Amino acid sequence: MLDVVVVGAGPNGLTAAVELARRGFSVALFEARDTVGGGARTEELTLPGFRHDPCSAAHPLAINSPAFRALPLERYGLEWLHSELAMAHPFPDGSAAVLSRSVAETAASFGPRDAGAYRRLVEPFLPQWDTLARDFMSLPLTALPRDPVTLARFGLAGLPPSTWLARRFRDEPAKTLFAGLVAHIMAPLGGFATGAVGLVFALAAHARGWPVARGGSQALSDALAAYLTDLGGAIHTDYEVKRLDDLPPARAYVFDTSPTALARIAGLGRFYDRYRYGAGVFKIDYALDGPVPWTAKEARAATTVQIGADSAEIGAALRAASREGRPPTRPFMITVQPGIVDPTRAPAGKQVFWAYAHVPNGWKGDLTDVMERQLERFAPGFRDRVLARAIAGPAELAARNANYVGGDIGSGAASGLQLLLRPRLSLHPYSTPHPAVFICSSATPPGPGVHGMSGHNAAKAVWRRLRQEP
Repeated sequence: MLDVVVVGAGPNGLTAAVELARRGFSVALFEARDTVGGGARTEELTLPGFRHDPCSAAHPLAINSPAFRALPLERYGLEWLHSELAMAHPFPDGSAAVLSRSVAETAASFGPRDAGAYRRLVEPFLPQWDTLARDFMSLPLTALPRDPVTLARFGLAGLPPSTWLARRFRDEPAKTLFAGLVAHIMAPLGGFATGAVGLVFALAAHARGWPVARGGSQALSDALAAYLTDLGGAIHTDYEVKRLDDLPPARAYVFDTSPTALARIAGLGRFYDRYRYGAGVFKIDYALDGPVPWTAKEARAATTVQIGADSAEIGAALRAASREGRPPTRPFMITVQPGIVDPTRAPAGKQVFWAYAHVPNGWKGDLTDVMERQLERFAPGFRDRVLARAIAGPAELAARNANYVGGDIGSGAASGLQLLLRPRLSLHPYSTPHPAVFICSSATPPGPGVHGMSGHNAAKAVWRRLRQEP
């Protein structure tokens, strides 16, 4: 009998398997697709030689993850590449705000009236960032806080809505860039603890940047898989699990799946019926005949570029997708252009480009024209560079990855108490009514993103349970 079976080879499933194998448990991992990766894959989606990341592409949380930083992933081929600027947020007039490794450079891009306010917001947390990140990403109750005072101060700043925090700023550049940071979780700006989301992304950039992985996000998944194999773990791909009986006998089963799928497979009935899924995504991967023709020079120096004319436009786009049940007319978009630092992604002189916008969960329309009109506001002539497109709405994204229910790439709405307490209100979020079954996906704390901490935290719950057995 195996000690542990893990279902789902996304970053969290791989991390859980690695953590358990490191502690001497026998581990087998089962993945329905033909390769590991989940939300961290790389594929030729458009033309031969153009290597795209179907979901995650830039990795501020991965490079700052306490789980990944404790693993020898560089030994297995993972290499982080950094652009001159971590992120840029251009405006229609050709100017831009930026997120840089340097707090001073970032603050200066906001203008003199907000530079001081931004520095006062982030600088107190930076010296304790590594400890704060571990404490923040290990909640709840998987580890006692190492610096409870700093964590409490962070909570005072971050638990209110981001719209409250934005009142510290007087001008649009700072307000807009911060609104864009919060919008990465696809929830309205006025929600509980959304200020913390923006702060985490900003601090992550100042601490270690917003890199891409050389060769694509698949490099992270492949490094985790190679390390797991060296630890004696077994990986089985092309293996779809429909019920527990499809799996070999084990002392514990860990699922990197949506709560909906886990309930169906493990026979948990209506246990997760109150779990809410959030807005979906409409995503386009482009093969380009050259770089994106951004008007703002700063956008040409950043792998990640946020698109939204001002904070009001971003807020309206989020409300449309999350609350009003309609696609935005001027969408907020996150875009990534890895080719500016990674020439392996496309043939010489060409580029890959990645863009997504928020739409209602399960939306069935086509947002291509709307997104490209929005891009043309900030990069006139963009359409002239397009060689090919790979378009994926909510249905296509869910077909590629079953965890993306209705196109929700966060595996659950990151709003209200569910932002922090997921998939249920519980002090033991990784456990289920079945004593041998656990969940480790992004539906558990600390939530969405490629950081592996949900898998790391779930692995702790599993080995504590196994140590208690006779």
